[in-house]
Amino acid sequence: MTTPTPQLPPVDARPRPAVPYRGRTTLLTLLLPLAIAAATVALPWSWRDELPDPVATHWGTHGVDGFGSYEPQVIVTAAIIAVAAIALWAVGFFAGRQAIIRRTVVGISLWFAGLLSIVVVGGLDIQRGLADAHDTGSLNGILLLSFGVATVLALGGAFLVPGDPAQPSSDPVPPTAARLPLGAGEAASWVQRVSTRGYIALAVGVTAFTVFIGVLTRAWIFGTVFGLVLGAAIASFMRWTVVVDRDGLTVRPGIGRPRIRIPLDEVESASVIDVRPIAEFGGYGVRGGKGGRVGVVVRKGEALQVDRTGGRVFLVTVDDAATGAALLNTLAARTRG
Repeated sequence: MTTPTPQLPPVDARPRPAVPYRGRTTLLTLLLPLAIAAATVALPWSWRDELPDPVATHWGTHGVDGFGSYEPQVIVTAAIIAVAAIALWAVGFFAGRQAIIRRTVVGISLWFAGLLSIVVVGGLDIQRGLADAHDTGSLNGILLLSFGVATVLALGGAFLVPGDPAQPSSDPVPPTAARLPLGAGEAASWVQRVSTRGYIALAVGVTAFTVFIGVLTRAWIFGTVFGLVLGAAIASFMRWTVVVDRDGLTVRPGIGRPRIRIPLDEVESASVIDVRPIAEFGGYGVRGGKGGRVGVVVRKGEALQVDRTGGRVFLVTVDDAATGAALLNTLAARTRG
């Protein structure tokens, strides 16, 4: 009689685990941005007797070039913040089974809300007490302030998002999972670096374009700061280091944070798959995809996929994924005794 070999079911066929920390996700992704949206309306309303009529609503290459009532501007801004917050909250609340997704939606929601709110409210604040909105000064300081505060809000919010709760397993790694022939006392590690082709050129191009727009609109200080930060972020998040060792699987971007780590006692099985970024994940970067998978997807093709405890699946596109998967299975099997 032959004993059947245990197999993990296909990703799409597995039961979806519960999403953890939904209360924290709701607070940071939805309620706090909604409070910012409310303040975006309330503060200008409290200044209504101090504002010129009409107010400056748009700045161009030669200063203020648009005027109107302040009410539509703040209401539309608040509505945009609210809609974005609701959409991002839904992603985190219903699909945030892994911490990287929850932290991403919190960061984006708070950054977007902070940036829009401070630009609009700050642009009105500098008009308080003016008889004529034509006398309004430059928006450079407000733009820099909005970018700085929004970035601090995003990073602070992401920091407050709890990591994944520990879900260790004592179940054996399936015998069909590939392994490396390591001796009982042997240690091994596997390190690979993967990047998007032409990512440096992309980062430089984005930076140069942003600086050019800043100079064109007389906001060159903001354009330069924003361009440098954006270019650095693109360069960092298009290049990742992937490590398999006694700590499990660790994936980190060029700047080292945020680091994604899967401990060995949460590895059910590792394998090699082929990834189509657009069709399966809707793009490149840190993405959520079909079947509740989360991936670091920087190119098309070979990827190391890890089936985790709790029904979670993580993958990263990387060269020599077969060796990484086999070593991860071998080390995970050791933790089961």
